Amino acid sequence: MSIKAILFDLDGTLLPMDQDLFIKTYFQLLAVKLAPHGYDPKQLVDAVWAGTAAMVKNNGHQSNEAAFWEKFTELFGPQAKEDLPLFEEFYRKEFAGAKAVCGFNPKAAETVAQIKERGLRVALATNPIFPAVATESRIRWAGLEPEDFELYTTYENARYCKPNLSYYRDIAEQLGLAPEECLMVGNDVTEDMAAQTLGMQVFLLTDCLINAGQKDISVYPNGGFPELQALIRTL
Repeated sequence: MSIKAILFDLDGTLLPMDQDLFIKTYFQLLAVKLAPHGYDPKQLVDAVWAGTAAMVKNNGHQSNEAAFWEKFTELFGPQAKEDLPLFEEFYRKEFAGAKAVCGFNPKAAETVAQIKERGLRVALATNPIFPAVATESRIRWAGLEPEDFELYTTYENARYCKPNLSYYRDIAEQLGLAPEECLMVGNDVTEDMAAQTLGMQVFLLTDCLINAGQKDISVYPNGGFPELQALIRTL
């Protein structure tokens, strides 16, 4: 089958970053925001990690948002849900401070534009562990707009996480395509290249490579944006 849609990861792919530094900065900003409201920083970070783990384990019976808050309120009590406006305000305002530890590569937006010029569809397959407001901000940090993507996954609209194959299956179904008609581009060998198992073609972007399992990456088409653009020109 010919490729009709290209799916992109965001963090470390379209948006260059050191993931560990980004997470550290994100948690620091969140703790500063919520500490005055009775959230112990360490307990807060532990609870967010627990909520994230609940999203990763989500089996599709509820949204990732519901899975997160179910676990978070289990740890902080049901009254924590009343602080949702505080979290929303954080993502609208203070979260912007994390942009300072991210990079920028103009070839990201350039590549998306080239894909569209070829008449191909573009979707953002970023691990849906953030609310839409945070995902939309990170899209803009990468020099793009949410409207550049036919769809983008967030914790509100997704019910699985990477590397669950059901996550990729859901995206293909929403696009009305077979997995074989999609090309997944990402920087994480475990999370992004898993799409290949479902039948998607893949491209491993190595600029901010994450390879926790030290797998031989030569088994995947790989390289930087120039190599990706060359591949796209063959589609």
